[in-house]
Amino acid sequence: MDRNRKILDTAAELFYEKGFHGTSVDELGSRAGLSGPAIYRHFSGKDEILATLFDEAMDELIGATEPVHDDADLDLQRMIRHHALFAARHRHLVNVSQREDRSLVDPWRKAINRRRKQYVQSWEAAVARSIPAASPAEVSVATQSCLGMIFSIAYWPAKVTRTAGLADHMVRMASEGLDAFRE
Repeated sequence: MDRNRKILDTAAELFYEKGFHGTSVDELGSRAGLSGPAIYRHFSGKDEILATLFDEAMDELIGATEPVHDDADLDLQRMIRHHALFAARHRHLVNVSQREDRSLVDPWRKAINRRRKQYVQSWEAAVARSIPAASPAEVSVATQSCLGMIFSIAYWPAKVTRTAGLADHMVRMASEGLDAFRE
């Protein structure tokens, strides 16, 4: 594993355990197998590390919102499945992104907020394709309901996130919930 990856993975764990402000650069370095000052050879500081973690997550999540099927329902199910697996696999990072986004400083805050807006718009487009009769307000509610359910995984007990068929259960629950907008 390269040093940057080790620093980022360690930071995600520490930010989850102690919070962004509760984690020192020295502690981060020590846990990553470096001295605290050695972190600065890889990143300008904790702010850049936090922004990089969020940016990497957004890369994967936004990439997974691109349509790949002609069938809108299949595409939405694929998105839900991917995001549920992402949330289970990266539950510490998802938790940190929900708790620590207020810790982002500019210029990273503005860039991440733009990407989050793009992300939600991509989800809304997928939901609108799947439920064409839904009003814009209903599309927003349906989108936020899906995302809230999926990303709540970050707060579940770890053993539950390893449940066989977790993604399939999430797809089924979301699909059944979205059916309320089809009636």
